[in-house]
Amino acid sequence: SKMPGQDTAAHAYSCCFSQGEKLWGALKITAYVFSTGLLMFTALVNSVSWFTQNTTLSSFWQTAWLKLYNHFEGDEWTIFLLGAALVPTLAFWGFNGILLVADITGKPTFITRYRIQLGKNDPVDTKKLRQAIYTALGNQFLISLPMLVAMFHVMKWWGNTFSKELPTFQWFLVELSIFTVIEEILFYYSHRLVHHPVLYKHIHKKHHEWTAPIGVVSIYAHPVEHIVSNTLPVMTGPMLMGSHIVSITAWFSLALVTTSISHCGYHLPFLPSPEFHDFHHLKFNQCYGVLGVLDYLHGTDRVFRQTKAFERHKVLLGLTPLSESIPETPKRAE
Repeated sequence: SKMPGQDTAAHAYSCCFSQGEKLWGALKITAYVFSTGLLMFTALVNSVSWFTQNTTLSSFWQTAWLKLYNHFEGDEWTIFLLGAALVPTLAFWGFNGILLVADITGKPTFITRYRIQLGKNDPVDTKKLRQAIYTALGNQFLISLPMLVAMFHVMKWWGNTFSKELPTFQWFLVELSIFTVIEEILFYYSHRLVHHPVLYKHIHKKHHEWTAPIGVVSIYAHPVEHIVSNTLPVMTGPMLMGSHIVSITAWFSLALVTTSISHCGYHLPFLPSPEFHDFHHLKFNQCYGVLGVLDYLHGTDRVFRQTKAFERHKVLLGLTPLSESIPETPKRAE
């Protein structure tokens, strides 16, 4: 016969073994992701180094930067406002302007046939859309802009943000990698924080009014969330690195366009897959991050990995919509 507590001990051992196995699996996949990324990054840097050393591309950008710098007579605030605010804002609204035409009119079909959640936003609710646009503009001008003023003084303190000499492209790639990792960490944990029931009700619920998001919804959020989850994760990397204004401009523009892609509701050819974050809006308690590594480590992508959306979570290299090539499994008739 079994001794008292023997079953409990066996269960505890089994749980510990299971947790250890899960941790080991997470460590292996993380090592695989980062080692693969490192190899690709090294190959890219070597290729770029060869390219820039054998072309006049770097001198072209250096000359263009000096012309811009001299045009504004080295006025650092004007240059910072142009690079950190105006250019990224134009990139955001330029990209989303194209998507909004498709959302409102249902044309061109080249875009709308790639809709992820079929039948949703077809066409988009214009009342909800107006509210989203007003909120997005308010966040940009009333929240982001004052934060950029504070950032400007931080960057002046570093001293090399407005240097006449541009950083090398290799160094920009290093910065871009660091910015991405910092954003992933800060966004994942701040995003999970605002999903806490107390904060969700008063703050994050606003963003989740859109269970089928569109591009402009990427910055449709409560002011507190826009500060903590949208803006600080993107700003922190350049501030820690003391980055050049040109690097900041490229990073901010890239961040705004990629978050628009992840919210756009269309899985378009040759662009990053938005399936991961679209699934978050659909289910709420899955896929909190950007890259997905932290979600795997914390098990917050477990349900996602069992869906067709996970199978479709890849770059579409053809013209056939993934909703057609990997359709949902038909529901059984009751």
